[in-house]
Amino acid sequence: MHVRLVYNVDEVDERPPVPPPPTTEPDLIESLPFETAAVPGWPDLMHHKYVVRDRDAVWSGSTNWTDDSWTREENVIVIVESTGVAIRFQEDFAQLWKKRKVEASGRVATEPIRVGDSQVRTWFAPKRGEKLAHRIADRIGAAQRRVRVASPVISSAPILGTLAEVAADGKVDLAGVVDATQIAEVLEQWRRNGNMTWKGPSLRFLLNRPTFTGKRSTPYAPGSVHDYMHAKVTVADDSVFIGSFNLSHSGETNAENVLEIEDAALAERMAAFVDSIRARYPALALD
Repeated sequence: MHVRLVYNVDEVDERPPVPPPPTTEPDLIESLPFETAAVPGWPDLMHHKYVVRDRDAVWSGSTNWTDDSWTREENVIVIVESTGVAIRFQEDFAQLWKKRKVEASGRVATEPIRVGDSQVRTWFAPKRGEKLAHRIADRIGAAQRRVRVASPVISSAPILGTLAEVAADGKVDLAGVVDATQIAEVLEQWRRNGNMTWKGPSLRFLLNRPTFTGKRSTPYAPGSVHDYMHAKVTVADDSVFIGSFNLSHSGETNAENVLEIEDAALAERMAAFVDSIRARYPALALD
């Protein structure tokens, strides 16, 4: 058995990204009995959470490998048994392993792969990050029946703009859930750096809808619990996007992965999942 592990190495910074990553313990990881490689997480994170088993299957999603992720957060996990998909993930892993730089990874094909009765596309950032954001926005904009979104934050320009447009049109069943604490932090960052010209009003317009709710998670602090609303899934009619990618601008430049799956049954299941999380929390009231 040949096991290899790539992990994100934190950099000291007084202004952690939103949402902040969990703290890595390099000494603990390096003590494991197999090969490991540290990838510096500055300025862009190595944000993947995936496992490739041989060339048979992939385990991916939003779940960090921490105790809090399993016990305090909402997350999504997807398992795909496909040689074609596994090879794509191996390609991304090899780029990180060889270069050990976030910006050198993600140059992987996105053409659809047939998995059973479903079509699956693989998306890896940063090389495909901008195209991924536009792909999600395009599918949201083309939806005829429903859109469901679960993401800690929503700050990617094409995605936010399209969601606001869909909300304004009012023709599609649109709903979602975010992390209310992190949304407030994003708005404050935009206020400070001058990004409030259109993003702030668009985000408020979208999230002040009664069909969007938000979890009041514990604000980030060293040593604090991580109890974020951490699921990352978008449903647009029968298209499902699942992975590590927050619907954020920074996500486009991080090392991220998303599986785009065309499957009506899965879309129904994931839309119901988003609605079940949404029902736990109150509507947002953004100032």
